[in-house]
Amino acid sequence: MSKIIVSPSFLSADFADFGGAVSEIDASGAPWIHMDVMDGTFVPNLTFGPQLVRALRGRTKAVFDVHLMVTHPATFFHEFADAGANAITFHLEAETNCKKSLAEIRSLGLKAGIAIAPGTPYTVLEEFLPYLDIVLIMTVNPGYGGQLLIPECLEKVEKLVKIREEAGLNFRISVDGGINEQTALNAKKAGADVLVIGSAFFAHPDKSNLVKNLQN
Repeated sequence: MSKIIVSPSFLSADFADFGGAVSEIDASGAPWIHMDVMDGTFVPNLTFGPQLVRALRGRTKAVFDVHLMVTHPATFFHEFADAGANAITFHLEAETNCKKSLAEIRSLGLKAGIAIAPGTPYTVLEEFLPYLDIVLIMTVNPGYGGQLLIPECLEKVEKLVKIREEAGLNFRISVDGGINEQTALNAKKAGADVLVIGSAFFAHPDKSNLVKNLQN
């Protein structure tokens, strides 16, 4: 894999100023923006939809990495693609036909990913790995920002790195939840390629320096 990708999470942005958040992210040098879409059913929180992606698409060239924490995620693929998403990741726990969904996302010209919650074993992903661009390992229970990283989740990252190397696959491994300057070190050591960072990013006084440190 190429260098580490830092993906600030909109879940921790000021919901009254998403445009300002985009400007902060661009100025920091972070190349991806992580968008946690929650429906209040799959997880106990409600965030935003494709309208936000559409409204912000013209303001940045950053990759819009859409993370669907919703029931029936396939019903939203076309809407987010049309709005300007670059990647869509859905939860394995919410989808009954993952191969079909991955093929549909890729047919729309987007990167395709699957996420798993802390309680889901990494082994359930193995049959889908050849069809994936992104594997998202949740390192907190999905639903809210500001939680502490669950260290045991990084063992899944290590296992997936080994599988990726042995099988000659090319998916990226993303970690989402409780990532800050300290926990990022362990995530990178485990083999994570994409660091989703929320509260620690938006609270940092020198965001560009933070991104540089995380990428190195």
